[in-house]
Amino acid sequence: MANKLVIVESPSKAKTIKKYLGSDYEVIASQGHIIDLPVSKLGVDVENNFKPEYITMRGKAKILNEIKSKAKGKEKVYLATDPDREGEAIAWHIKNALNIDDNDKCRIEFNEITKNAVKKAVSTPRNVDMNLVDAQQARRILDRIVGYKLSPLLWKKIKKGLSAGRVQSVALKIIIDREREITNFKSEEYWLLTAKLQKDEDVIFAKFYGDINKKIELSNKEQVDEIIKCIDKKDYIVEDIKKSERKRNPSPPFTTSSLQQEASRKLGFSVKKTMMVAQKLYEAGYITYMRTDSVRLSDDARAMAKEYIVNKYGNNYYNNRYFKTKQTAQDAHEAIRPSNLSNIDEIINELGKDEQKLYYLILNRFLASQMETAIYDTTRVRINVNNYIFYANGSVIKFDGFMKLYTEGKDDRVKSKKDEEIEENYETENILPIMNIGDILKQKELKPEQKFTEPPARFTEASLVKMLEEKGIGRPSTYAPTISTILDRLYIEKEGKYLIPTELGTIVNTMMENNFKDIVDVSFTADMENKLDMVAESKQNYIEMLSEFYKPFITNLEDVEDKIERVKIPDKETDIKCELCGRNMVIKQGRFGEFLACPGYPECKNAKPLEKSIDIPCPKCGGKVLVKKTKKKRTFYVCENNTNSEDSKCDYISWNKPKKQ
Repeated sequence: MANKLVIVESPSKAKTIKKYLGSDYEVIASQGHIIDLPVSKLGVDVENNFKPEYITMRGKAKILNEIKSKAKGKEKVYLATDPDREGEAIAWHIKNALNIDDNDKCRIEFNEITKNAVKKAVSTPRNVDMNLVDAQQARRILDRIVGYKLSPLLWKKIKKGLSAGRVQSVALKIIIDREREITNFKSEEYWLLTAKLQKDEDVIFAKFYGDINKKIELSNKEQVDEIIKCIDKKDYIVEDIKKSERKRNPSPPFTTSSLQQEASRKLGFSVKKTMMVAQKLYEAGYITYMRTDSVRLSDDARAMAKEYIVNKYGNNYYNNRYFKTKQTAQDAHEAIRPSNLSNIDEIINELGKDEQKLYYLILNRFLASQMETAIYDTTRVRINVNNYIFYANGSVIKFDGFMKLYTEGKDDRVKSKKDEEIEENYETENILPIMNIGDILKQKELKPEQKFTEPPARFTEASLVKMLEEKGIGRPSTYAPTISTILDRLYIEKEGKYLIPTELGTIVNTMMENNFKDIVDVSFTADMENKLDMVAESKQNYIEMLSEFYKPFITNLEDVEDKIERVKIPDKETDIKCELCGRNMVIKQGRFGEFLACPGYPECKNAKPLEKSIDIPCPKCGGKVLVKKTKKKRTFYVCENNTNSEDSKCDYISWNKPKKQ
């Protein structure tokens, strides 16, 4: 009979760990948090050193009683909750509920769920780390104070069901600031000039640079026409040829943030979906812990990667790389990587479709991080035509290195003038014919192109996560719930993959900016994250930290509460007539998004779904294309004539927005 009890967070994790421990061990799951602050009230005694009021969470009493029952009579209880601050806090709550002595070394942790890691953890238990617990308590109390003090104000002054938060409000402001940039952006004209040249049977494309003295920015048609007049049909003389070698190094293995970004770019996963799939992979023992901000790899991981790369690709593809973790990173766990490379085919066969995709992404990124540099041979040809300069650039991959396996994706971005110029990245091959200094090239065509500078791109989930990380807002575990919250509150909506603020989100943000500048200030919020890190490192007392925040916050709240005017969200009038009374129906915001309602309420209670359409006809029948959303709020496009029935006049439906051509 088992005389030792191991408590983990999830049932699937319990099942995996049970395989590695003998009959002496019983493994059960807490299924996440069991004890927390009450939902119905603040639950923090701010007058008594911010003492939290912890209670058994609704629906968790049965689980807690089962844990207590299983722990009775056991020789030893091990707390194996997740290896982060939140996991440490869960372990602390369970320890207290089971009356385990503070000096009892009952806490075990492992970064990967493998037999060796689990066995090693059980053999080296430690005390619950109260610095980590205090840091998590401080975060929880801080977020509770902000949320429970500000949200009622939003209900009172705007509408019920709204919320504010220490991280979510800053994320919303970042999205709205970008929208303002786009709205206020003033486009500027610029031109490109490309010469299509010929040497014998070979064609060369060269881009205009300037004259023999300086670079020239082409800003209007008259300027371009004047240059064309000077160079048209003249001799294009090869003046200089520079050959060099360009190297490209691989990206580091995944952190939580970079995994979320890359899964969004390459797999189309939302941040929330990425974390759910990664959690499954971790709990099944296939990858290391997926909440980390470190790019560090263990010696065992390096040895594992070396063996795999050398055996599959050859020794010349291997490079024992070390990556520098950011100074602001906690570096508690190593980077996200596969737990084992000896049974990849077996693992893949056990995985679902989404799990396979994410596993391969993690696997390839990990292996590529330990592979050799990619090398390009590059050629840059300077061409003179009547004292005007053009450049032709070429590149050939000399050694593919890590690119044989993996290259990092890119965020959507608007090309700048510089991107359009000759300083190319040589990321694809562009082979130039053999040329010699003094060669005369024949002009086949001059192609002028009018361009206009464009505003910065709207945020996607990937680029927002990147921005939050760069600014020090939140931590790996907070990105997914933050984005989910502002979507659920209807502060933003997704148009394709882009995040766009709603009118409601703009109103809420304006109120926050005008009255609670610190809460939505990026630097202030980042500084709070640093202070939480200092609590975890025992460099700051969390009671003092909370007190420093609370006093000015509550004073400001009391000062502005009576001054803030109630904001009425105006209804958008449409040209759609109410079938019952003839009034023009208006767009209202409901729990599940926008809908049409009669403005004559309560006399007329007519309401119906709002059908959004685009100005592009159905590519199959020419009908109107409607924009709809799934239950999970994913956008899709369907023809108005597609009635999803046998007599449907059209069957057009697509995840992708149709194009005019």
